[in-house]
Amino acid sequence: MDKSLTQTIALDLGSTSIKAGLMSNNGEFNTVLTRPAPVISGANGRHESDALAYLKTASQLLEKCLDYAGNHARLGLCCQRSSFLIWEKTGGLPVTQLISWQDTRGAAGCEALKAKESVITELTGLRLTPYYFAPKVHLLLKQHPEWRIGLEQASLRIGTLDSFLIWHWSSGKYYQTDVSMAARTLLMDIHSTEWSQTLCGLFEIPSRLLPKIKPSCGLLLSLNNNCLLTASVADQSAALIAGIKPDSASALVNLGTGGFVVRYIPDQDKMATEGYLKTLIYQDSALNSHMAIEGTLNSIAAALAPYPFKRCRIEHLAKIEQLFCIPEPDGMGAPYFYKHSGIVFSSSVEHLNPYQIGCLLLEGIIFRVTRILEDFHRLYGIDRVYLSGGLSELSILQQGIAACCSFEVRHLLQKDASLKGAAILAAVLPPAYRSKSVKVPVTPHAKAIKNKYEQWKLWLDAFRLERISIDPKSSGQDSPE
Repeated sequence: MDKSLTQTIALDLGSTSIKAGLMSNNGEFNTVLTRPAPVISGANGRHESDALAYLKTASQLLEKCLDYAGNHARLGLCCQRSSFLIWEKTGGLPVTQLISWQDTRGAAGCEALKAKESVITELTGLRLTPYYFAPKVHLLLKQHPEWRIGLEQASLRIGTLDSFLIWHWSSGKYYQTDVSMAARTLLMDIHSTEWSQTLCGLFEIPSRLLPKIKPSCGLLLSLNNNCLLTASVADQSAALIAGIKPDSASALVNLGTGGFVVRYIPDQDKMATEGYLKTLIYQDSALNSHMAIEGTLNSIAAALAPYPFKRCRIEHLAKIEQLFCIPEPDGMGAPYFYKHSGIVFSSSVEHLNPYQIGCLLLEGIIFRVTRILEDFHRLYGIDRVYLSGGLSELSILQQGIAACCSFEVRHLLQKDASLKGAAILAAVLPPAYRSKSVKVPVTPHAKAIKNKYEQWKLWLDAFRLERISIDPKSSGQDSPE
């Protein structure tokens, strides 16, 4: 490999895999290395993994990349949001496991703060949910007062995964996180991009214990391995940076473990969200914050897993009339936030075979995405939709969304979008640099799918009204990271 063409390294610190890539001067990845992330285990709401094993694997991948790129290569990180740990300041040994964003042990603390949820949402753009950093830290510091003392006395450190790795790779010189990661803690005011004294007070986590908040790019941090860390950003933010320009009227649909539908918003102070999340995507080196509105689908990959969904064909959608579903087994995400256990069907599916159920679930994903896109179009306008993520490779989802939408749908061709977004920021390239996509054609079966979508919307609205009449407090479930 020609070292002169591999001056930018990107690391994607995911929940299930860790990826490293070398991006050449032409914006292409010459190679991508992948290793499994340490297994997340636990029970009764606990979801944890081995932080040192994660550090070791990430360091090994970075070392392999440096063998090709040479010293002083630029480095861009993108990181799973909300996963965190506590570690010793001297030596850097973890005091806790790496506690996953999936961990829900902070649920009771969220319930105790329900009366303050409107304040939390106004400052963070998010819902009050145990998936985020603050509720879990609040619980742990109550259960282990010695950890609070250690943090107060600065013998311990606490932070999200990016903070832990940067701290190690700089021998403790840099104790920081970026705004996009801090924005998913429930402790940062997204308007000021600073730790909020109001939020820190609600969760009883003094801001002086937390890492410094930095912009997402323009960092120029010299690490021990002679690498220059120039960008660090949340993984979902990186995926958006790879595919969409901030000044466009486009939306990104990222379909993977969960689903995320995101559109940049030019003026955060005038955002009408109607239940959707406000997301701080990244802050550039000029300290300009780039904001977005976000809709979410929960656990769609888990819903599909038991069924032969990869064999489903577009011509078999909308074959079962008046049978609809919500394909989110852990509750609906933004903008509805309904709690329920298991997939919701409008009537019994006992008479259906696994293939038919798989088709219904795919319909549900298509319809949920389309409803979000319609809302975004009504609020801000959309001229184009880009599809990314592992599930977006399914032609049935591509064609189904194109059939139901009233605007152009394109499939992004680049894989490892989060990796590319981190590299773009690190290399000081414009968002969506050399992004490649193909237009998704509208299928001949579009009319049947579109008709069923209109029926699904009526059913969903009736379902929501029924839920509210039975239990006015039935909403409140937020989306996973």
